[in-house]
Amino acid sequence: MADLQHYMRPGTLQLSALPPLSLYVHLPWCLRKCPYCDFNSHEFRGDDGQPGQPPEQRYLAALMADLEAALPLIWGRPVHSIFIGGGTPSLFSPESIDHLIGGLRARLRLEPDCEITLEANPGTFEKDRFRAFRQAGVTRLSIGVQSFNNRHLKALGRVHDRDQALAAVEEAARAFDTFNLDLMYALPGQDLAELAQDLDTALALQPPHLSVYHLTIEANTYFAKFPPALPEEDCAYAMLDLITERTGAAGLDRYEVSAYARPGHGCFHNSNYWQFGDYLGIGAGAHGKLSFAHRVMRQVKVRDPRLYMDRALAGEALAQEHEVPRSELPFEYMLNALRLRDGFALQDFPDRTGLPLSAIAVGLERAEQQGLIERDFARVRPTARGFDFLSDLQTLFLPGD
Repeated sequence: MADLQHYMRPGTLQLSALPPLSLYVHLPWCLRKCPYCDFNSHEFRGDDGQPGQPPEQRYLAALMADLEAALPLIWGRPVHSIFIGGGTPSLFSPESIDHLIGGLRARLRLEPDCEITLEANPGTFEKDRFRAFRQAGVTRLSIGVQSFNNRHLKALGRVHDRDQALAAVEEAARAFDTFNLDLMYALPGQDLAELAQDLDTALALQPPHLSVYHLTIEANTYFAKFPPALPEEDCAYAMLDLITERTGAAGLDRYEVSAYARPGHGCFHNSNYWQFGDYLGIGAGAHGKLSFAHRVMRQVKVRDPRLYMDRALAGEALAQEHEVPRSELPFEYMLNALRLRDGFALQDFPDRTGLPLSAIAVGLERAEQQGLIERDFARVRPTARGFDFLSDLQTLFLPGD
């Protein structure tokens, strides 16, 4: 870890204050690697090559060592949210999650209302397990259902079926005041009627928060090597229209391009990403973004879980680090902020990037001329057209454009 003075030296940016800070914790193991997944997730295999139980205690020790090495970079800053992602974090026992959260509380200044989210897979669900996570300090569960259709679940390589998904969501509703249900659409062989059935099933469970993502084929995945037949683009657009219509009728507000929530149930952690807040990442392959008075830094931790544990325990978990170039900050900021239905306050741009508003003036002018944003003296918001053509809108802020 570099000396703190290295991060505090003079630079070309001038941040008047630091943004809210979140923590991301990566638990990298899964029961099975899904064919569409490009996250740093691994099926745990023992020395004999057979499936087994991840080394929870050694990994937790590595996480604490990773965190302690990074503490000088965030010293004194309150943590507003924690997201425990993966992989499948719910593979870890409630006792291990309790130990993890206790270790974080002992080392960090958590806000009294700190949001603590745990990703869970219905395939790891068993009676009272979710309640035990709640007792360990998790305040919010995010359940990776993806579909309630067994044929589609099989095509996605999921380890759970419809009945397990329904049982998991019902148990989450009993154990948590707020939880998220994750769905995907434009699945292999899916038609509009089947999506409608998934939506009806999901909304009947009355989730406080619903995330709905378009299935995309990512590089270095099984689907990239062996692409499935996906719905045509026109059908995918019709599916998105149906999602917007059904969620709105159910009282869920589309506050981000893929996120729908009841009042008071938006995800603070994800909102902090989209508002260009800071986040420290710990765990195998975890990414982080940290701001200092004169620069914005991005970090990546060692990716391979076994090597990560060795390196983290030796105080050397950091694999990559770079300062975000001044020329790239406008695009990085807009890539996130324009995902929000409410857009961003103009003053947030200089506050979060250390750059003057003139750095995005040309892009804003073009976006307004094309009907992709609306703005006043205080705020910029994507229009309905801007939301539908979000990639085109974001591209207007690429360096050199």
